[in-house]
This record gives sequence, structure tokens and C-alpha cells, in this order.
Amino acid sequence: EFKGTERRTKFRFPIRRELRFKLLEDDTIIAAGSGETVDLSSAGVGMSVDQPLMIGAFVEISMSWPVLLDQTCPMRLIIFGRVVRSEGLQAACTIDKYEFRTQARKLQVATPIRTDSMLQRWADGIRKESVKARAAVGA
Repeated sequence: EFKGTERRTKFRFPIRRELRFKLLEDDTIIAAGSGETVDLSSAGVGMSVDQPLMIGAFVEISMSWPVLLDQTCPMRLIIFGRVVRSEGLQAACTIDKYEFRTQARKLQVATPIRTDSMLQRWADGIRKESVKARAAVGA
């Protein structure tokens, strides 16, 4: 591949893991779905999803992690970011914040989408920082 056209600053590792996602727009969860990761770096994730994603939307991704905690407990990686590319059912998003969570050992029935999510609180914080930065520049 010609390096002059590469926009990524971090190497992406090919990894296929199950994922679930939620999209937020104007304080409302506008979509939720599932898919599979394609590749992952410290700055972003490429994925194949079950519906087109809106570029610029805040996204929360919950993906299964391939390593067990204490060799017994399944983990999930929770990613908060923004959709930066979306073409058909392929998308990419930034990783602006992340955390690991333990996961139930058995699959559970999907729970209803909550509107008081960490995604919404994180997006509100990003919006407030942006408003403060614009006000400081204008002052």
C-alpha cells in the first residue's frame, strides 16, 4: 500500500470480535445494533455492522475481549468515540475513551436500551468542552 495515502497514525491490528453499538444524536439514542470488529488500534476501530452508521454521531461500542480476567472471567471492552467513516455496512470510529467491564458467563436476554447511558453523559461532557473552547477563542 502507498504510505502517502494512509490517514491513520496508529497501526491497526486485524481482530474479529462480536460487538454491539449505540448511536447518540441530540441526547437521544437513534440506533442500536450489532456487528463484528474488523481491526483495532489504540486510536480507532474498524467494523462491519448490521446497518449504516451516521458519520459524526457519538457511538458506544461494547465488544467481547479475547482474554479472560484471572483466566476465568469474560471481559468486554467499552469504547466511546465518533463515527468517522461509514460506507454501506462498513464503518470506522475513533476511540476517545474506553474501559473494561466484566461480562456475565452465560448469554442473557438483551435488555432494553437505556436513555441515561454513559454514552449520553460522555457526549454531553464533550459538547460542554467544545462550547467552552469556542467561548475562550471568541473572548
